[in-house]
Amino acid sequence: MPDQPSRRTLLQALASLGLLPGTARAAKPQPTRTWRMGFSHNPPRPTVSAVIEGINLWSRRADMAIVHDELPWAALLAGESAEAILKRDKLDLVKYLRSKRLSLAYMLDTTNGLERREEAPGLVKAGRSLAEPTVQALAASYALAVEAMLRPEWLGLAAETNLVRMAAPPRVYRAVKDTANAIEAALAKANARSLRFVSVQAEVAWGRLLAKRSYAGIAQDLQDFPFIRMLGVSSYPYFGFDQPEDIPLDYYARLGRESGLPVLVSESGWTSAGVGTIKSSPEKQARNVARQAQLLERARAVAWFQLVFADIDTAAFPGPLPPNLPLFTRIGLVDAEFRPKAALKAWDAVFARNWAK
Repeated sequence: MPDQPSRRTLLQALASLGLLPGTARAAKPQPTRTWRMGFSHNPPRPTVSAVIEGINLWSRRADMAIVHDELPWAALLAGESAEAILKRDKLDLVKYLRSKRLSLAYMLDTTNGLERREEAPGLVKAGRSLAEPTVQALAASYALAVEAMLRPEWLGLAAETNLVRMAAPPRVYRAVKDTANAIEAALAKANARSLRFVSVQAEVAWGRLLAKRSYAGIAQDLQDFPFIRMLGVSSYPYFGFDQPEDIPLDYYARLGRESGLPVLVSESGWTSAGVGTIKSSPEKQARNVARQAQLLERARAVAWFQLVFADIDTAAFPGPLPPNLPLFTRIGLVDAEFRPKAALKAWDAVFARNWAK
């Protein structure tokens, strides 16, 4: 028989493994997340089959969907009703997203999403401007129809407002501000139930875009859009940082503290390939996903949207492409053929956490 110290050591080991009657190993606490996760429906190529295939893949690893679109200015200016446009272009899409048990965020983007110095391409082509009261009224009518027909839980009324203010002529920013506030007034009058927000650009707020400066904050945005109940954040940190680990841990939390509002990351990504002076790789992209989880945890964020699920197949899109598009074509978690990258496994690991509402 073993001596007494050896016997005691053996019993302690068995107990720690839960192998003795009446004993059980204490379960490790499972990691949780405060944020919902999701994607947009944007496909790698402009076909219905690509949209459906993408949704079928990413909806398995999402709690929410976001529709992030510039307004359909050509149809609105031609006199088509907002209701008719949404019935034709968005209603079936949203029904399909809802069938996947996804909550919905909807972002009304009132400027050029790939070139914030400019107004929306549909307005520029028509020779019109968001500064016109009649155009602002069309935007409000469209927002009211989105609210009534699609019933998004969250509704964004302007995107990357601090970047618009920094890059665009003052008249463009004033038009964005006036339009968002006019839309809010119309929604409030209609007793809209959606939670309204605008988004700010994180790299601009932190002074990391273009020239590297100190933290600039978002005081002007909070003053100009006083109605918001959540703070949207757009974040493409590969424009401001060489390594994901260089991003400050309070990157989102500081914006949340300044606003006093819940934070949702309304669009985000990190390229998996180098472009221009930016050096990256699939491995670095995957590390960014892990870093994002740390930033979201520190901020106790409420949502995180990786706007693009799949890389963009530029050859599949007709006509001249926006010159800034190559900066964003490789931020998908899968490639244009829906083949997984390393970042998808990292995303799935975060999504597997229990969502603590």
